[in-house]
Amino acid sequence: MNFKNMGLIEPLEKALSDMGYEKPTDIQAKAIPEVLQRKDIFGSAQTGTGKTAAFAIPIIQLIHQIEFQNGRKSDILRCLILTPTRELAIQIQENIEAYAKYTAIKSTVIFGGVKQHKQVQALNRKPNILVATPGRLIDLCNQGILDLSDIKMFVLDEADRMLDMGFIHDVKRIIKLIPENRQTLFFSATMPDSIMNLANSILEDPIKIAVNPVSSTAETVTQLLYYTNRTDKKALLRHILQERDIQQVLLFSRTKHGADRICRDLKKKNINSMAIHGDKAQNQRQKALKAFKDGKLRVLVATDIAARGIDIDKLRYVINYDVPNLPETYVHRIGRSGRAGEEGVAISICEPEENAYIRQIEKLTKQRIEVAKDHPFPQTDKPLTEAEKKAWNKEKQRRKQEYFAQRKLKKARQRK
Repeated sequence: MNFKNMGLIEPLEKALSDMGYEKPTDIQAKAIPEVLQRKDIFGSAQTGTGKTAAFAIPIIQLIHQIEFQNGRKSDILRCLILTPTRELAIQIQENIEAYAKYTAIKSTVIFGGVKQHKQVQALNRKPNILVATPGRLIDLCNQGILDLSDIKMFVLDEADRMLDMGFIHDVKRIIKLIPENRQTLFFSATMPDSIMNLANSILEDPIKIAVNPVSSTAETVTQLLYYTNRTDKKALLRHILQERDIQQVLLFSRTKHGADRICRDLKKKNINSMAIHGDKAQNQRQKALKAFKDGKLRVLVATDIAARGIDIDKLRYVINYDVPNLPETYVHRIGRSGRAGEEGVAISICEPEENAYIRQIEKLTKQRIEVAKDHPFPQTDKPLTEAEKKAWNKEKQRRKQEYFAQRKLKKARQRK
């Protein structure tokens, strides 16, 4: 099957051809015909499967056929796409713009962390498709700036991450603001009970589509594991970057403070790096992403939430500086490389306290991760006892409080 025999309108076919799209991915092949039939969708698909195109392409076609017949123009907001992070929202809207290039359909994106003036101006231009994060959407609705009463299509993307970030109540408030008579497309990489309950409450007789379950990793991604000690992680990271001559890598940190610390350490060694996480201003995050996409940044350090929406063509390397405590998160992370059939390499740097996480990952994926044995910083320490863990956590808390106190004092001096 290819896009040319999927019954798509000529403007969409032309745009997809411009982008080099020929054959649909599994989820696109399964979802697009069902969405065009106005069915509700309950989709399970992990990062890198082409999920955005699976819902965006048919939505554009439906709006084009309904709202723009006989050359007439429409200024009615018909579709709301809700997503958890700014980066993902921006990425989705950019894709929609590209797909709708040869149509009259207008789209825009709204998100928090920036002033609302430009977003309000964009809404005043009457888009047909709105991509939004929950907080800013509710804020503009409360101000009376945004009206969702004409919505006919609602997409809830990355539902599992939405719940992880505490947006469940916001999602439920938003659902009350849109008409009950609508088409709903629900996508989530994982399907815990909380997700199933939410899906059952908002979908009507949905078509269930499951592609690339979260337990599977792309065959094109080579996985490597470096066992080391906590104190040797920084040195081992530099060794890996140099030994493999890695010029572009997405590196994952468990925490925001950890991401900043890694950047500081790399910059001391003249390794060009930037961090993106929730504490960074939107312009800082976009600047870092642009530099990374343009090949001007060697290391982009990200937390899991901030990394949602990062889509870099031909990204070869992903490094887990911190091994995630949830095996599903590991699958999401390494899915950032080896996309669209390209080869990728996923490297994990594991300290003793993370050994158990590796076992959980291998149990989920049902495959052993190749261990890199010949490196100068092998793991020699033993995992901490429970008493040692408590002492270490107490020390981390003390350091954190000291850090914030120093930062507060610095800001006070600057104000003077």
